[in-house]
Amino acid sequence: MRLQKLLAQSGFGARRKCEALIVAGRVTVNSQVAQLGATVSPGDDVRVDGQPIALPEKKIYIALHKPVGYASDRSNPRNKTVFDLVRVPQRLFAVGRLDKDSSGLILLTNDGEFAYRLTHPKFEHEKEYHVLIAGRPSETALQRWRSGVLLPGETAPTAPADVQMLRPQPPVPSEATGDVWLRVVMHEGRKRQIRRIARLLGHPVIRLIRVRVGCVTLGDLKSGDWRRLTDGEVAALERRNTDGTFTQPPDSYDRD
Repeated sequence: MRLQKLLAQSGFGARRKCEALIVAGRVTVNSQVAQLGATVSPGDDVRVDGQPIALPEKKIYIALHKPVGYASDRSNPRNKTVFDLVRVPQRLFAVGRLDKDSSGLILLTNDGEFAYRLTHPKFEHEKEYHVLIAGRPSETALQRWRSGVLLPGETAPTAPADVQMLRPQPPVPSEATGDVWLRVVMHEGRKRQIRRIARLLGHPVIRLIRVRVGCVTLGDLKSGDWRRLTDGEVAALERRNTDGTFTQPPDSYDRD
């Protein structure tokens, strides 16, 4: 088995993160610093930072309705995190990011290969957001967003996205009656991408809710609640069709 695959299966993150551990010289196999591309066999002594790795845990896949104010990683110990909301024996990590100011669907797992398939751009998993923005954008502004926008500090424009007014519009506070909700469907996930695009177009984000990742929808999960993904959902997320879409299980999610 490839070393990075073993690390991913043992809960050290997605494949790219495991490869970075190897490149940094933090992984040894039978007391020798491992090289990227190394393979391991049953009985090999594999360690990360000098600590023997545990046998791969039972894989777990969770959908969580993340509340505003919770971080999706453990980089700042002072932050409340999504992991505070899910009490399971396995050490989980988030599949992709959802910033502290945003809410909605986030997937948690201990399966690095699964996370890799969901986050690598080549697999083109759709992510759908409902976004309340300040003011009413023109059709010209929406078309710019759909076609791709060159953000400050970036060298390439954003990928095309499906951006439409939500119909009907969800209710908003009376003082915000001039603001509108958008439905945004996209494949890539640059840092705070939706917020940066909306601000560039002159319509800052007021609320941002992720409602779907691939075939998995937020459904009726209340804020802070979570559920395990069904076997059908996991299989669909891992299975890519020849046209770039993903087969969806027939009964395990809510259709739009």
